[in-house]
Amino acid sequence: MAGFTESGTPFSPVYGPEDLAGFDPQRLGAPGEFPYTRGVYPQMYTRRPWTMRQYAGFGTARQSNQRYRELIDNGSHGLSVAFDLPTQMGYDSDAPLAHGEVGKVGVAIDSLEDMRVLFDRIPLAEVSTSMTINAPAAALLLLYQLVAEEQGVDPAELTGTIQNDVLKEYIARGTYIYPPAASLRLVSDTFAYCHQLLPRWNTISISGYHMAEAGAHPAQEIAFTLANGIAYVEAAIGAGLGVDDFAPRLSFFFVARTTLLEEIAKFRAARRIWATVMRDRFGAQNPKSMMLRFHTQTAGVQLTAQQPEVNLVRVTIQALAAVLGGTQSLHTNAFDEAIALPTQKAARLALRSQQVIAYETDVTETVDPFAGSYAIESLTDDLEAHILKLMQAVEDRGGAVAAIEDNYQKNEIEQTAYATAQQIDSGDRVVVGVNRFALDSEEPYEPLRVDPAIEQDQRQRLAGLRERRDSAAVHRALDQLGAAARAEENVLHPMKEALKALATVGEVSDTLRRVWGRYVPPDSV
Repeated sequence: MAGFTESGTPFSPVYGPEDLAGFDPQRLGAPGEFPYTRGVYPQMYTRRPWTMRQYAGFGTARQSNQRYRELIDNGSHGLSVAFDLPTQMGYDSDAPLAHGEVGKVGVAIDSLEDMRVLFDRIPLAEVSTSMTINAPAAALLLLYQLVAEEQGVDPAELTGTIQNDVLKEYIARGTYIYPPAASLRLVSDTFAYCHQLLPRWNTISISGYHMAEAGAHPAQEIAFTLANGIAYVEAAIGAGLGVDDFAPRLSFFFVARTTLLEEIAKFRAARRIWATVMRDRFGAQNPKSMMLRFHTQTAGVQLTAQQPEVNLVRVTIQALAAVLGGTQSLHTNAFDEAIALPTQKAARLALRSQQVIAYETDVTETVDPFAGSYAIESLTDDLEAHILKLMQAVEDRGGAVAAIEDNYQKNEIEQTAYATAQQIDSGDRVVVGVNRFALDSEEPYEPLRVDPAIEQDQRQRLAGLRERRDSAAVHRALDQLGAAARAEENVLHPMKEALKALATVGEVSDTLRRVWGRYVPPDSV
């Protein structure tokens, strides 16, 4: 809307000195210094670019492994694993609820045997791996650790991230398993386990991306994400952890939209707010505890099935916004993802868009080139104020968990999504190729298709696993996991033993379901 940003803050046609009256450059801080407005590291990309982490996973573990090795061969610096819906929900591929979904939106991982295949011939000591998994994140992390140990890798050397952000599932995405209190317990157990054994692993990626995909505007995306971050910090402190013991390994995950200027300001405001919260509210002393380090993915919600090649332009602009905003790693969507899983060519082109920005432009030659800009500094200040107001609204409802139970964040996001849809339908919001500049007919496009036989193959693999393994050892290990869950012990240690004995992800999740119960959203009761 003319005159306003996506978040509803003022957007002036011309900015000048009067817009920064009283502006204190010292409030920005230098790059790598509190409050990190200009970036979390002093040199940022002037010495090396961000991590180019392409999100991939489909079908079987063998098929996904082939795609990962192709991405590495094409210059990807890190892997990002997409799991299918049954895995995300803690169900095995042969569970009745998994029927029709196995391998469709990601890779099916049921057991240690699948994880071995997924990372076959990939040296885990040399790659950084991000796993987009939430409710059963602990189980998938432990499977990864077990495979690394089989490769002879010291777990203390492993680098990567598990998303592990269950609170946003209640708000925007829906792949939750347990009630919020139990989910926070599992997150805190993961923090403690990794602090002890996987000190280089990012234990959570507190995510605004999925809220944005559900319709949140930039200020809502940041406010509700940081409010969730506060809840995780409080839960970990409540479990007896010191803030500087776990906070340096917290990371975040945001979207990058085509509204380039607002996105740059959004990232800068988010860093400044989080640094202040961690220092002033939680008493963090370690500078790393105050750094908002984040991964960015370009906006899937802005991709169009019409004229899909235009998405290459959108994604490049979005990627540039993330880079100019100071992201630590970046995934660029493939142009055909609005239609189906990306083809090999589309995935390669998505990676190339990052490589062109990194190696053919001059945006990496200096840190935070927009610092001091009349427009960017004004937008940053206005967004910061709006974000803080929304965060206070969450606090006034008792914090993130209480607000979730009241459906506050979900309702706010749905209202924004509805308003956006109305603007597109009316033509007030232009979407190139959809409501303007459309074609009379579209060129045919052949998407990547997942073989429906994958589900049967995965079911047969599971049946064979259950025949070969020591069933008595599996049952003993699962009993110990259940006992730890009831006794308030850290559940990751017995969980690892169960997975090592070839218990499945579904069996581990079912054991915890029996102890902790399942979450039923308030609007479905």
